[in-house]
Amino acid sequence: MEETTILPILAVSAFGLLVVVSGGIIYLTASSWRDRRRQENELRANRRSVRPNKK
Repeated sequence: MEETTILPILAVSAFGLLVVVSGGIIYLTASSWRDRRRQENELRANRRSVRPNKK
């Protein structure tokens, strides 16, 4: 193969990997954010149900 055909293949491969890795990071960040929100909401709900009634 000539050098002129290898460079575009490498460039497309590098761009593809960049997109895949960026997408993975975005997915993990979003799922972590959702899990944190869900845990905080469950903790708030548990605090409300444990709180004694004041008269």
